[in-house]
Amino acid sequence: MSSPMATKDGVATPGIRSMSAIGTTATVLVEDPALADVALAMLAGDLADLDEACSRFRPDSELRRIEAQQAGRRTEVSALLFDALDAACRIASLTAGIVDPTIGSALVELGYDRDFAALAGGTGRPEVEATPAPGWWQIELNRADRTVTIPRGIHVDLGSTAKAFAADRSAARIADSLGCGVLINLGGDVAVAGPPPAGGWGVGIALSSSTAPADTDEVIALWSGGLASSGTTARTWIHGGRRVHHIVDPWTGKVAPSTWALASVLASTCLEANGWSTAAVVWGPDAPGNLVAHGVAARLVAPDGTVLRVGGWPEPAANLPVNAADGDAGTTDYRWTA
Repeated sequence: MSSPMATKDGVATPGIRSMSAIGTTATVLVEDPALADVALAMLAGDLADLDEACSRFRPDSELRRIEAQQAGRRTEVSALLFDALDAACRIASLTAGIVDPTIGSALVELGYDRDFAALAGGTGRPEVEATPAPGWWQIELNRADRTVTIPRGIHVDLGSTAKAFAADRSAARIADSLGCGVLINLGGDVAVAGPPPAGGWGVGIALSSSTAPADTDEVIALWSGGLASSGTTARTWIHGGRRVHHIVDPWTGKVAPSTWALASVLASTCLEANGWSTAAVVWGPDAPGNLVAHGVAARLVAPDGTVLRVGGWPEPAANLPVNAADGDAGTTDYRWTA
């Protein structure tokens, strides 16, 4: 169900659509430009459902209602919320608790209790002593009857995994439905599905997500799976008179070190890539060795701009059109720049 693809100088150009959603910019690229509007509508529906199920900032979200009304009780939940919680716990297990969904209270204490755009003027909150996250293993999931038990006092935050989970989910659904190659970016979490363009999807890597594709630091070819970037410079605010960012070390409850301005990871899924990129920030100086030990391909950028490639991160692709610009959470801009 595809039509002839538009070309520019003999190079096929994808259909591209973007919108604001779930606190970031959501972008979909489809190989067939005629299907771009349909793909955007499908993505919009997926993200609206995700927001209703998982948002930490909506008191009427399914997750917040369970915490407020069913804390400590075994509760049947929607398939979407169950899968999102399951994904978060799988990443917590994979990273040995370095990426933990029970850091919600720590983020609230840092003032991140509202949509990021509302933090521009700082939090106005006094600093309090940080405490470790309660631990993801306290969340009980029963797939047989799709029930969840979240103990009283645990504040779940799915911000570390939900966007990547949604990118994988939407890319697969849209590719299967429309029968063409698809790339989804949700604020720097990139997933692809279906047949890629000739030469792969050209993804530009840059410290800032607002960098124009033609000015990105390097470009790689993404054929399958996902790519995610996590950083300490884009999503920041003032709290207690100091600048903090959104990545928390669950073992201490404190903001993770700023050893890496940006950590980008390639993996078989965007969810897994995001887990390792977030873990890299939390690990700080131990990230290179830990990533190599886990067989993870990553590109780490220090605050002074020094780049370290580990685990087989690919060399920059030569002469590949940039059809995707990747960066940390924020307003990622996708353009075709053949």
